[in-house]
Amino acid sequence: MIVLGIILLIAGFLLNISILWTIGIIVLIVGVVLTVMGSMGRAVGGRKTYY
Repeated sequence: MIVLGIILLIAGFLLNISILWTIGIIVLIVGVVLTVMGSMGRAVGGRKTYY
């Protein structure tokens, strides 16, 4: 999810499409939150990391 968020951020910036930029930020934040929760020992959806 983190990689997808970064790709969407870059695509939104290069193509000047604001909705991609917004979705990229949201996906990136969700990916970071899930990764932090997984690193604290709480697996979310059976996974500890969400790249």
